This record gives sequence, structure tokens and C-alpha cells, in this order.
Amino acid sequence: MWTPEIEGEWTQLTTEVLAEVGAWRAANPRATLAEIEREVDVRLATARAKLLEAAAAAGPGGDPALTDRPTCPSCGAVLVVEGARTRRLRTTHEQEIALRRRYARCPACGTGVFPPG
Repeated sequence: MWTPEIEGEWTQLTTEVLAEVGAWRAANPRATLAEIEREVDVRLATARAKLLEAAAAAGPGGDPALTDRPTCPSCGAVLVVEGARTRRLRTTHEQEIALRRRYARCPACGTGVFPPG
């Protein structure tokens, strides 16, 4: 669920990014547009990853444990939830995010289901 705390964290994070870019720019008055763009992209990539992680955690994300009787996408049998696992992914800008989701396995065919996010 999206919360005021998540919005507050995002507001704080963007404020920090603006301050960091401003400080960098003041320290690099002769920077080219390409250099400025690279610096902005680096700072925003970190903030973007944190927002992606928060947004993914805020919703069910297809969590098989949150449906009444989750079924296997391969054979249709009822899945067995095996507990939570953390999945580490890399964003478009090479930042690592961690998603914690419940993992389910099909007792009939063995297919494992880790919700997207």
C-alpha cells in the first residue's frame, strides 16, 4: 500500500538529489552539458531505484499468497506457498533493488512462481 511515509521519503530523497546536483554544479562551473547530464543521471538513478523498490513493495505485485486459491500458470493445480524470498534485480541504470515476495511452488508439476515486481 502506498503510504504518506513513502511519499515523505520520496520528497526527502528528491530534495537531497537537488541539493547534491546544485553542490556539484557549484563545484564544477565549467562543466559541459554532457558532464552535467551524466551527473544528473547518476544522482537520479539512485533515487529512481529507491522509488521503484518502494512502488513494487507498496502493491501486491501478483503475490500468489494474496489470492484465495492461487493456481499454477502451467498446469492449473493449486500452488503451495513456501514462504518469503528476496529477489535482487538491476534497474535500467544499473542500480540494485531488492524485492521481498512470497514464493509458491506447484506440487503437481514443480513450477515455481515468484511474483513479478
